[in-house]
Amino acid sequence: MYFENQGKGNTDETLKLSYEKAKKLGITEVVVATTSGDTAYKALKLFHGFKLTAVTYHCGLREPFKKVMPDNVRKDLESQGVTVVSATHALSGVERSLSKKYTGMYPVLLIADTLRLFGHGVKVAVEITIMAADAGALSGSDIIAIGGTAKGADASLVIKPAGQSELFSMKIREIICKPREF
Repeated sequence: MYFENQGKGNTDETLKLSYEKAKKLGITEVVVATTSGDTAYKALKLFHGFKLTAVTYHCGLREPFKKVMPDNVRKDLESQGVTVVSATHALSGVERSLSKKYTGMYPVLLIADTLRLFGHGVKVAVEITIMAADAGALSGSDIIAIGGTAKGADASLVIKPAGQSELFSMKIREIICKPREF
């Protein structure tokens, strides 16, 4: 499915298409990008009986030592069975600081930019898969990974996950949906 535009206006349809694909393929693990928790709450309503992992930004992303997702939201999601992962962006991390200070091209940033050729949400879906795998939140079976552009969800992939140490064993099996215009 291709959306005409990117952004949070596609969230409900992205989640619905993801749910239908997961049921069809027998996938039981879903990873969703979330900042404030809004997308995770929407996914929680739909994905009953699934292992849901919500991935959010690392502490200090916007302001040193400040969490992006409020503690009360994290605790509430966890009380409802969601695994919440807060981690450094797998496809930038320290390399972003190096590129800012020293300029030049760095391999991980090149991978991120290559994935953005498919749209920002596709890059996010791959990145949160790595972050969830590195956090020990995944079993290694195929997952549905849901990413977005800015806020909400607009891209969903079927992925054979891998952590950053084994990135090239990851398999993007299907693109369920993504924006056509980005």
